[in-house]
Amino acid sequence: MRICAGFDGSQSDDWTCIKAETLDGLLFTPKQVDGRPMIWDPKDSGGRVPRAEVHAAVAHLFATHEVERFYCDPPYWSTEVEVDWPLLYGEKVVIPWQTNRVTQMHAALERFVTDLTSKRLTHDGCKITGRHVANARKLLRPGDRYIIGKPQGAYPQKIDAAVTSVLAHEAACDARAAGWGERRENLIYY
Repeated sequence: MRICAGFDGSQSDDWTCIKAETLDGLLFTPKQVDGRPMIWDPKDSGGRVPRAEVHAAVAHLFATHEVERFYCDPPYWSTEVEVDWPLLYGEKVVIPWQTNRVTQMHAALERFVTDLTSKRLTHDGCKITGRHVANARKLLRPGDRYIIGKPQGAYPQKIDAAVTSVLAHEAACDARAAGWGERRENLIYY
């Protein structure tokens, strides 16, 4: 299956997630080899994200899908995002995409909301992602912009799968704008 994907990683507090989007706009949570979703709560593994398991999941994602773009938020995973994964899977495929850039994140959120409400983007109904999206709150920034964050006073309410969904959608939209999906259909065979 041809996909674009997003990655938001943590070490010990927030969750680590991989989300993907198909060429026709289906946002979904990929599955690990054993069928579990590619979403990790550090509490499930002794308080730390199981890095080796995440590495195996990324390898599985690339082995089972044709990945066009993989936008990754680098904090806590800089070596993987900036060195290891680009060497393994291609520097034009694995692209660092920092979510702390207000202007870019605001634009990505606006596109995500617009495409979701207009049904250009659909989703698989992942319950974890649904909870994280429901937890997300708009945090106003200068210039009539916003980003998303956790509700105040609600520390355990996570938003990581929501952020990762936005990254996957942004990767897919940028790939479509660059011609993803057009190349094969326009090939002429002799």
